[in-house]
Formats: sequence, structure tokens, C-alpha cells
Amino acid sequence: MSEAQFRAAAESALPVNFTPGPILLLGAPGVGKGTQAKEIMKAWSIPQISTGDLLRSNVEKGSDLGRQAQALMDRGELVPDDLVNQMVAQRLLEPDTATGYILDGFPRTLGQADWLDAHLSAQRGTVPVVAVSIQVSYNQLLRRITGRRMCPVCKTIYNIYLQPPRVDEVCDKDGTQLVRRSDDTEEVFEERMRAYESLTAPVVEHYRGLGRFAQVDGERAVEAVTSGIMAAIEKLRS
Repeated sequence: MSEAQFRAAAESALPVNFTPGPILLLGAPGVGKGTQAKEIMKAWSIPQISTGDLLRSNVEKGSDLGRQAQALMDRGELVPDDLVNQMVAQRLLEPDTATGYILDGFPRTLGQADWLDAHLSAQRGTVPVVAVSIQVSYNQLLRRITGRRMCPVCKTIYNIYLQPPRVDEVCDKDGTQLVRRSDDTEEVFEERMRAYESLTAPVVEHYRGLGRFAQVDGERAVEAVTSGIMAAIEKLRS
């Protein structure tokens, strides 16, 4: 099935005037959240809201919130939840969020989830967040991360286990020796996994307890994972 056929089939299965609303995509490092977010954005014409992008944008524009954040970062301090929450609140006022949006990197903690739920419930006509977690086994994630290689010239990305180049460690396109990112190691991956699990577990249980949580198998083809996510969202919204 072509990409156009897949998208047409997915959209035709949804009710007329379906509104996806706020979507939180969850998943450990390497599960493919970025790829899936792009597919859902195209299918439903909704934006992705990244707290990292919001922070950079506010700092670059020199907004009041950006100046406060910059002052904290200059002192080596973390940007507190309250400041991040205010940036998110401002972004949600923009018209492109009217039918829905995908949240990236937020809410990351239980405190942020509580704030977001309260904020949305205070907005008339706003539907609550639904959370979908992309599940991939630990060993598969490890292979995705530690096997990643990139061509420093054309930026093509390979994986020595899953999508290897024709010649070991050499780019198919220009013959350049491939490089490995310094953080694509098992040690760094294990540290990132521990941080993810400690922060995200309470968020998962929060939305699971509210009946607004689903899991999808992330080890299938990209199109199948996208279809699974969209079906899960439709079910959660029904």
C-alpha cells in the first residue's frame, strides 16, 4: 500500500468531523515518536508542540518568559515547571491547535500532567489529553540506538543491525566512512532509560487511571504503527 493509499484508508475509517484533540505520545528513547508524530501531523493536519522548541523560540524572540528562562539557564539552573507551563499555555492559544495537537516532551512529570489537565478542563469546549505509549522491547531499542551510524557528508543514517550499508561502515552514496554519535552507546542508553522510566511511570499511571491511556506495538512497520496509534486515539475519544 502506498503512503497516499494508507492515509486515505486511515482517514476513511474515522467518523466525519473527527477531532483528535490533545495527544500525548509516550515511549522510551528510540521507539520512533518523532517519526510517528510526523505521520499523524500529516494525516490530521495538527501541529506538534515541543517544549524544547517553545523554550528556544521564547529565548530567541526575547519574550518576557524567554528572558526569565535565559537568566535561569545562564546561572546553570533548570527552567521550572511553572515557566514551562506558561509557555505551553500561550502556545495553546494559537489557532492551529483548535482541532488538536501532539505534545512532545510535555507533560514529562506528574506535576506537569496535573497542571495540563486542570488547564484544559478550565477551557470551555476543550477535550482532555489522551496518552498513547509506543512499546518496543529493550533489546530492540538497544539495537536501534547502538547500531546507528551517520554519514558526515550527506547525513544519511544507517543501522548496522537493521539497515546496514552495502559495505561495512561506509556510506552507500559517497563512500565516506560512517561515524557514530558519542551518546549512541549502551551505557548512555541505559542511563536515558532509567531517567525515562523514573519520570514517565507516574505519568503513564496517571492517564491509565483516568481511562485515557493506550499502548501500541512499536516493532511493526511504520505505517502499521501509525494506524495503531490513530485507531487507539479514535477508541479513546469514543
